[in-house]
Amino acid sequence: MPKSTEFGEGECNIGMTILIYAQVEIDLPPFSDRRFCGPQMGEKEGGKMPRSQRSNPHTKHNAIELRRESTPAESKLWSRIRNDQLGVTFRRQHAIGNYIPDFCSPKAKLIIELDGSQHLEQQDYDKQRTAYLESLGYQVIRFWNNDVMNHIDDVLLAVIAALENNP
Repeated sequence: MPKSTEFGEGECNIGMTILIYAQVEIDLPPFSDRRFCGPQMGEKEGGKMPRSQRSNPHTKHNAIELRRESTPAESKLWSRIRNDQLGVTFRRQHAIGNYIPDFCSPKAKLIIELDGSQHLEQQDYDKQRTAYLESLGYQVIRFWNNDVMNHIDDVLLAVIAALENNP
């Protein structure tokens, strides 16, 4: 696990101010290792490359907004697939390129889309979006909101089958 050295400052009130400087070693969380901040101990200059962005800032901002405004069908399905309940981690409204799938498991390369009535008018857009996501190696499965609300167990069985059949 990466480590960082920081200097802290403390104050003690006993009628006078005493500043104490101490060198503290902090274990950084794993996600802090993603960005290159200079050579780590034992590494040569340029030892790590920054990750390429999977999306743009505008799409990421839209994904955050969509997470705050879930549909009832999204909330119901999320309650059944969150926290690795199916053995894989899913993310809600996960930005990929210019698209924001409803649910995505990056490790399993599976995307779950929930479609409402608005998708009847945007079938060409959905095909284009699916083709792009499949070109990145994702399997895309779609369910109608009505199926999630009324037949959640059948939807979960279909998701499990897709996870088992996904190479």
